Order: sequence, then C-alpha cells, then structure tokens
Amino acid sequence: MKLKLLALITVILGIMIFFPTIIAQPSIMITEYTLVPETLMPGDRAILTLNVRNGETVATQTTTSGSGGETTTTQRTLGATIDAIRILPAQSSGKQIRATTQYNNIGFLAAGTALTVSFELIADINISEGVYFPIVDIDVGGGTDVQYPLLMKVSNASVDIIQKSVPAKISSGGTTELIISVINKRSNAVKEVIIHPQEDSVEFMPQSYFLGSLAQDTSQDVVFSVKPLGTGVKNLSFNMSYKNGDNLHTSTLIVPITVIEALDVAPIITTFPISITKGGSSRISIEVYNAKTERITGVLITPICNATVIPSQYFIGSMDPDDVYSASFDIYTDTLDFGKYLIGFIVSFKQGNDYFETPIVTKAFSVISGPGTSYGISSGSTSQSESNGMSLTPSLLTCLTPIIIIIVVVVLFLVIYIRWKKRRKA
Repeated sequence: MKLKLLALITVILGIMIFFPTIIAQPSIMITEYTLVPETLMPGDRAILTLNVRNGETVATQTTTSGSGGETTTTQRTLGATIDAIRILPAQSSGKQIRATTQYNNIGFLAAGTALTVSFELIADINISEGVYFPIVDIDVGGGTDVQYPLLMKVSNASVDIIQKSVPAKISSGGTTELIISVINKRSNAVKEVIIHPQEDSVEFMPQSYFLGSLAQDTSQDVVFSVKPLGTGVKNLSFNMSYKNGDNLHTSTLIVPITVIEALDVAPIITTFPISITKGGSSRISIEVYNAKTERITGVLITPICNATVIPSQYFIGSMDPDDVYSASFDIYTDTLDFGKYLIGFIVSFKQGNDYFETPIVTKAFSVISGPGTSYGISSGSTSQSESNGMSLTPSLLTCLTPIIIIIVVVVLFLVIYIRWKKRRKA
C-alpha cells in the first residue's frame, strides 16, 4: 500500500515538472466610456472615448521545467496583444451611426494597465430618433475577442425660441422692451447659446445676447430694447445658434410689430389761458403720462415762451409705467405787448442710457387790455381772469346779472320818487 502511494506521488510530481504552471491569463475589458454629446440629433457628430483595460491582477507568469533531475523556473510578463479596435455600426432603415476610423496594431497591454482611445461617430442625416447600440469590437491576438455594446440615443427634440412679451404696436418715440424666451426641450444640456436680433430699420440693445449653457428641460428669458428708426410694419428676426456637443444648430423667430406715431410720453395741457390781461398773470396746468411699458428717469418739463414763466423748468424725476404726474406753471405778461403769442412745452427723459425729447406741444394766447379768459380742458369750463389773479366763473356772472339789474332799477325808481316828492312840496 505504501509503495502504491509513493508511486502515485512520483507520477504527479513528474507531470508538474514536465508541464508549465500558468498563474494568470489576460482579461480585456472596457471599464468606462463617455459620449459627447450624450444625445445626438440627426446629422450630428459625437466623440466616443473608451477606457480599455487588462483586468488581470497578476502581472507575471512563472514556468517550471525539469530535465535529468534539474529544474528550471522561467518568469515572463503577462499581457495581451491588441490587434485592432473598431466600432461596428448600428443602423435602422438604411441609416447608420458609424465611426469614421478604427485602430490597428495597437500593441501589447500588460496586466493591470489601461489605454484610452477616441472615435468620431456620425449619425446619418434623417436617421430616425430612438435608441441605438453600436458595438465596440476588440481583436485580441491569441485570445478571445471582446465585443461591447454602446447605448446611444438620437432625438429630434430642439431648442426653441418663443416670444414672451412683445406688444403688437409700439411707439416710434423712445425705446420699448421686448421679452423672448429660450427653451431647451432636449434631454441633454446645450452650450454657446447666442441670440442675434436683426431688422434694418430698428436699433437693438444689446446687439446680441450670449446665454452660454442651457441645462436640459430648462428655459431662460432674454430682454431686448428696440428703438424704431421709422414707422410701419417691421419683421423682427431673432436668430439663435447653439451647440449640441460640437455640432452647430440654428433656430429663428420672426415677430411682426407695427411702429406708430404715438406719444407714449407727452405733456397734456389741462388748463390754459386764452387771453391774459397785460401786466397780469395766469396759471397753466399740465399732466405728464408715461404710457411706456418700462420705467423712465430724469423726467423734466421745460416751457418755451418769450413771456416770464415760473418755474422755468419742472423736474419730475422717475416715472414707472402708467404713472401720471401733474405740474403747474404761472405765466406773466409784464414784458409782453398786446397781441398773440405762443407757449410750448417739451418733456425730456432718459430710458436706460438713452436720452429722449418729446415733440413740442404749443398753445396760443392773447395779451389784452381787459379781463383775461382761461379755458379748463379737463372740465370744459371757462373763467374770467382779472389782473390780480382773481376769477369769476361765467355761471356766477349769469346768476348775478338779474340781481344787479333789479337793484339798479330799484335805485333809479327811488331816485325818481324822491325827486317827485320834493317837487310836490315845493
């Protein structure tokens, strides 16, 4: 029994001495890959980056052999020879996602080491949107080839530009703010988003707007100020460009607006003297209305006349949209001769960094010798203005006239009656 056991051990040792012992085998794998952009549009190009690794943890192989009672141990570095790395295309209805090149004769990849390779992939124009699986094919020399499917998406979702707050009509005077919105409907971020507005007869501020990156499923508002250079219908073009990865795409929004001659900031005269007594004075009342959609600043009313007007300027300051501000001026005729004269009012203001002046609103008045007359536009009534500034309304005079006549008649009657009695006594 002991002899049989000893013989068995001898046979086993002989086999181990004659045949080499392999400690490790190469294991080629793809540990990571990136795709930019993550989701393609038809016709897009993408950059695929692969990390190829020899996953074996043992870096050497030991071989032991014997002959004539002597043993020899040989140690060599383990690894794999990569003959080629290629991308097998994915396709649908004859349209493909394919690589533009492949790598050949890459060389030896030792255990525990990795290499990085990049491919340019192209999605054919008019390829259907959906999910595709191009395959990474690694040709391993003397070993088992590796095939690894890649998940790729093609989407027709776009980045849109829409109008958010654009009035159908704007004034030819000053500037008007327009608000548009950029919406990224894609499942990946886009970059280098730029908007260029265009219309030959309109000045835009800013002349272009750089949004930069826009995350997936998000939107951003953009404000432009427009200053018309003429009236009529204008087609405003907002041309947007953006990049999906390194692929340039464009979109255009056309907005028609009508530019009209309208004073959205103007002085409105509510009370004005038709005539003024020479050497006297009268009051002019004015309202300034901001019909713009944005705030204006530095609002100033300036009267233009040969007469003395106090105050010489009326400073309002800032006005929000739809604000109304009242102001009054006193006009004196001490330096004027009899006759007709004009007085005008102009409103100046700033909108942003731009300075504007409204057209002059003028009215005519007369300098006369008798009592002056004022006209209240807001109430539609007239008044008699004396040189000392006191006034009586026509309605009051109408009421007093019959009383005065009665008093005069009574006085005359009394005078006549008294004289008649005196004559009788005489």
